[in-house]
Amino acid sequence: MAKRTTASPRKAKAPKKEKKIFVLDTSVILYDHNSIINFDEHDVAIPITVLEELDEFKKGSDTKNYEARQFIRFLDKKSGEKGLQDWISLNGGTKGRFKVIMNTTYSLDANKIFGLNKNDHRILNAALQLVEEEKNKKVILVTKDINLRLKAKALELNAEDYETGKIQDVESLYTGKSTLEGFDQEVIDALYKSKAIAIDSVKEREKNFKEQNNHYYILKGPKSSTLAFYNAQSQTLDQVEKKSYYGIKPRNAEQAFALQAISNPDIKLVSLSGVAGTGKTLLALAGSLEQRRDFKQIYLARPIVPLSNKDIGYLPGDMKAKINPYMQPLWDNLKFIKNQFSEKDKEFKQVDEMVNQEKLLVTPLAYIRGRSLSNVIFIVDEAQNLTPHEVKTIITRAGENSKFIFTGDVRQIDTPYLDEQSNGLSYLIDKIKGNPLFAHVTLEKGERSELANLANELL
Repeated sequence: MAKRTTASPRKAKAPKKEKKIFVLDTSVILYDHNSIINFDEHDVAIPITVLEELDEFKKGSDTKNYEARQFIRFLDKKSGEKGLQDWISLNGGTKGRFKVIMNTTYSLDANKIFGLNKNDHRILNAALQLVEEEKNKKVILVTKDINLRLKAKALELNAEDYETGKIQDVESLYTGKSTLEGFDQEVIDALYKSKAIAIDSVKEREKNFKEQNNHYYILKGPKSSTLAFYNAQSQTLDQVEKKSYYGIKPRNAEQAFALQAISNPDIKLVSLSGVAGTGKTLLALAGSLEQRRDFKQIYLARPIVPLSNKDIGYLPGDMKAKINPYMQPLWDNLKFIKNQFSEKDKEFKQVDEMVNQEKLLVTPLAYIRGRSLSNVIFIVDEAQNLTPHEVKTIITRAGENSKFIFTGDVRQIDTPYLDEQSNGLSYLIDKIKGNPLFAHVTLEKGERSELANLANELL
């Protein structure tokens, strides 16, 4: 009788992923110079026009100048002695390949269709060239320029935004606070009495209570309410009081939360978001001034985003005269704090003394590149106008005993190619929420004036 053999079952081979070619626009590289290595096993093509545009950005101290220089150095290092018109491996096979493509046109010519010999049209032509040459691969133009994406789609060319650094949904962005109705009255009474309660004791009475690191709560009981904070270090629920900080008294619960986060020595990184008039910058500055003895310096910085995004070099005057208009809102906040005191008060004089002694510095953000910041409070205003990479770069400057405070409105973007989902402030809030070193508060109630509130709500 013939011996029966049993065939061992073979594992079904996983279908191979479709190999793609991503064509990078200049806007992507200026947003993130590491973008070229963020496309997994797929290939990346760089139009020669993009290199020409990067050459115009390589000089200067702004982040976009840094991004341009870093990308150019990367290409030079990776290519070595090889020509850039041939595919070059990005990382020994684990990543895809890259090459530079020239402006050769085939059946479609963007310049003829759209008119004007613009760089954007040359980049479109480079992508169209690849579509003709690489018929077995999907070619996708990646750009943060919405209009360029629309032109690509008009030519039936695949186009998409650069997704790295984007959050999924700004509407569900972490707010840092919760309102709990019908909260146990005995817990609220105990908070008023002892100021802090072990979290286990709270959960014994409130079975559904879920603590979150450095999260704030508005607790509403049957008879009274209180403000509270989950202290990740001590694992307690702490009462938050509406205390005055350097003449500034919080006008609502959110402002009290913000000042508590700024003054908490265990929290090294704070973000405050909210529309105009909610007091973000004022609170950051007042809370920092209250801690002036604990730090060597207070830096108050903001990115310079010129009107119509023209370089400030075109403005009249020396560098100080050029940047002063962009720093003026910060000086206005300082003046407001000073005016909470009379000229005879020591607090009034201390602000001027700190400025004169450079213990309080108002500066453009670009001026701190490469510096290690130890024993300082560093306030970054208008942080929504930064890229995620810029925010990361700033935080990595942190030395010993430093605190960083980022403020801004994620819906008021003044920088080209950033939006609610891709700006650095949204990215920071989304990625670091829950970390014991971090606290965030979204400020929703405007306190500037009734007219300002009306504009925010209806216009």
